[in-house]
Amino acid sequence: MYNQGLSAVSTKFCTKETHNTEAPNIQNRLCGNRGVEEVITSLSVDAGVAVVPTPPSILPTFTVVQCRQRVVCLVLDVSGSMAAGSRMLNLRQAATLFIQKIVEDQAYIGIVQFTATATIREPLTLIDGEASRDKLVGSLPLSAGGGTDICAGVKKGLEVLGGDGDGAMGDAIILLTDGESSINCQKSVNESGATVHTITLGPNANIDVKELSDISGGKYHNAADGVDSNDLVDIFTSHTTSDGNLTKQTIQLESTGLNMIGWFNGSVSIDRTIGNKTSFLVIYERSPPDILVLSPYTRTYDTSHFKHDAPAKTLTLDIEGTAETGKWKYSLLNKESTAQSMSMTVTSRAVSDAIPPVMVKTHMSQQFSNGSKPMLVYAEVNQKGVPVILADVMATLKSDSGDQYQLQLLDNGAGADAFRNDGIYSSYFTELTTGKYSLKVKVHNNDGMARFSLRRHSGALYIPGYVVNGQVVMNPPKPPISEDDLQADVGSFTRTVIGESFSVSLPPGVPPPNFPPNKITDLNAEIEEDKVLLTWTAPGEDMDQGTATSYEIRFSEDSDLLRSNFSTAHLVTYDLSPKKAGSPEKLSFTLFSIIKNGTTLFFAAKAEDKSFLKSETSNIIQVTKIVPKAPVPSPTDAPDTSGSGVNITAIVISVTTVTMVACLIASVTMCSIKSRRVNHA
Repeated sequence: MYNQGLSAVSTKFCTKETHNTEAPNIQNRLCGNRGVEEVITSLSVDAGVAVVPTPPSILPTFTVVQCRQRVVCLVLDVSGSMAAGSRMLNLRQAATLFIQKIVEDQAYIGIVQFTATATIREPLTLIDGEASRDKLVGSLPLSAGGGTDICAGVKKGLEVLGGDGDGAMGDAIILLTDGESSINCQKSVNESGATVHTITLGPNANIDVKELSDISGGKYHNAADGVDSNDLVDIFTSHTTSDGNLTKQTIQLESTGLNMIGWFNGSVSIDRTIGNKTSFLVIYERSPPDILVLSPYTRTYDTSHFKHDAPAKTLTLDIEGTAETGKWKYSLLNKESTAQSMSMTVTSRAVSDAIPPVMVKTHMSQQFSNGSKPMLVYAEVNQKGVPVILADVMATLKSDSGDQYQLQLLDNGAGADAFRNDGIYSSYFTELTTGKYSLKVKVHNNDGMARFSLRRHSGALYIPGYVVNGQVVMNPPKPPISEDDLQADVGSFTRTVIGESFSVSLPPGVPPPNFPPNKITDLNAEIEEDKVLLTWTAPGEDMDQGTATSYEIRFSEDSDLLRSNFSTAHLVTYDLSPKKAGSPEKLSFTLFSIIKNGTTLFFAAKAEDKSFLKSETSNIIQVTKIVPKAPVPSPTDAPDTSGSGVNITAIVISVTTVTMVACLIASVTMCSIKSRRVNHA
């Protein structure tokens, strides 16, 4: 895992007997010094599952899928329950944004509405200009009433998708419903080859529609009611093109809403990777607010610059050309004496086809939980694979009952995060109660600290040379590398994305779970004379949230003892109060006996919370005390032998040089021979 060549390659699987538990590698650090077989059979989600042999007669089948123009049908619920509150208005606002700003040119869009029966409001229409977009917006339903048959709408949507003569294979349906009708069209969806994205609106919608997404590879979202939630707008904005061309995608920069009186202020950053087709969308509940938008340098936009759609209760500002780079400020003034809900959504696209934009993706570790283990939130920030590090990443998780939780996601290689500075930010979610949840992540430059990380994660050793036809060929010297050389400034940027919704269902009568502190995975140790210095990242009270109560730190000269019988190893006494989760911890102490030269010690730790729940044993770290030998006396201190005519200093240097060269040749030769053996094998 860390060497350039192996003396032999074993065909045996990495078992408990063959695994090297003391190797300083990622496998041991993250998997508790366990081998691959042990992890699979005892710790993975497949643990205990019976293996069913595959009959050799079954042959694989292949389906060739070719990217083509996007074809989407909006299947919209207009049953009586959709007349409640502002649901129809919110639907129209979100669908209008999708048609006007999100869908790319040359795509096809159709619209179906359904109650107890389904009706085609608009067949597949080519998006080839503003006129086609306006026509589709004009076909959106305005009123609601009647019963609900979700599958009637789905089947009518599949019919619309087949209207182009190519069937529905590879096309998509975006289904929105707040109803509770039965779902019996799984077979039709599966056979069609279409992808069904499902959106449930409100607390009473039938979550079984998620099955249509599961079997077709679609996404599932749950949206709350109300303008201030902005959920529907966020969901429709997330349905960007999936052809892989990031420069053609609409990117959501800002999405925020409030129910308020007076001024509503905020800001959004336009970075150098975006700026084309930038748009500010204001949605209001009753009466239009006064609006002021300030560009970073030269322009001021007020309400008169916004396009007002009174029936949809929206105001839109489209920035001509490429938007100025930097921080844009906006202010909304509710002129009413009573509070009303208002929201601001800002979108943009890549500045050019040659510059990929900074992108963010987010998801949960699982889409369903019964409360038996914590869930993890992930957000990946990068520019075409180049990680963006040191950003400020905040996740908001909101349940259908109105409960809201905010989590800071970290990329520090501790707690929920596996690798430091890889652009993947993560955190545990432990506040599990029964309900449906939405996930929203906001990313921005943390006071100018965010950077592109140019480092490539590799643990390979540097080899000074190699052998060609019996001759040693030297590699170029390994250049010194500074951390600053491996980073590049991102500049000011803002991104807002949503992930798929998820659900939690605790067993009846079971209280919300109480989790222990997370496992420490970055414990490190150093020996200085007879003192030991330990460093690690603090876990929390519940996984990586809050503050733990205490630590239990132990050591041994046998790593297996720490792993299998932690409580019997030597206990370290200390005076240290745990810090808040994510904080760096440092502990220096002297052992009860003198550490002899050449001694190897193994250390591990556990954290404990106020309920006396303990974390798993940390990674086991080894450290060896090495005292350098006394320096060899200088030849000038030896008896004078100049009368013999022999230069002792020259002989010593010559012999030393020859020995070093011989060792280098032998080392490189062995490396080459081993490599050849591996190749021949």
